[in-house]
Amino acid sequence: MQVFAPAKINLSLKILGRRGDDFHEIETLIVPISLCDEMKIEKNEGGIEFRCDDPSVPMSDDNLVIRAAKSFFVATKLEPAVSIELKKKIPHGAGLGGGSSDAATTLLTLNQLFEANLTRDELSKLAATTGSDTPFFIFESTAICRGRGELVTPIQSREKLLILLLKPAFAVSTAWAYSHWQSAREIPGVNYGVQEFSDQRFVNDLESPVFEKFVFLAQLKTWLLKQSEVGAALMSGSGSTVFAVLRPNADIDLLAKRAKSELDPESWTCACETM
Repeated sequence: MQVFAPAKINLSLKILGRRGDDFHEIETLIVPISLCDEMKIEKNEGGIEFRCDDPSVPMSDDNLVIRAAKSFFVATKLEPAVSIELKKKIPHGAGLGGGSSDAATTLLTLNQLFEANLTRDELSKLAATTGSDTPFFIFESTAICRGRGELVTPIQSREKLLILLLKPAFAVSTAWAYSHWQSAREIPGVNYGVQEFSDQRFVNDLESPVFEKFVFLAQLKTWLLKQSEVGAALMSGSGSTVFAVLRPNADIDLLAKRAKSELDPESWTCACETM
């Protein structure tokens, strides 16, 4: 079975405080986007086989896909018998939820392939054991996520937004970003406030710690906000991707070329849209 695991962006991310379990209480609006990893999931004669075209992806139990598959077979008491092939398109450490989406897509596909008939709520509980973002992808919808991210409330998608993703060569650790949230200082001249565009409010509380350490991301956001094609610009999740929401009829390819030329020729860029 050929399936696609979509990336996500956080249109807003508010941190409400630190919890007693070393996580943070958050409220975030997340939307899936058209950038996807590709997966081929099929039954085999026994065991869990996993292959990936990206050598940086771990092949052990640290891999979220393998963890998700194991949790599915334990929960359903079915004999493990699946082959999973992953082709990565979503960069690692980007704040785009690639690994979480791969894990959720694995659970959804196994549920269909083995006719287990688990509900989305049951799958969401399994997904939560692999990461805070994974339950979001189970519902295949724009959603408001609360708690540490595992409490998902799907909502109706708004109009599609044309998005340019920009990511430098470095990654950002999500755990590091959250651990430095309270002590972070804002960089003078950088816009951290709420932006309003296309009936949507854009804000990310993790920009403060991440921009303080990775100043280039602050410079990238500031540059984007000065471009006439851009209606809003924000870091997604804990970074390192910064996305631009484009105005109608904007030339997204021209903006991407200009960003690489004026800021960083080695940056990864991707034109996509919200789903």
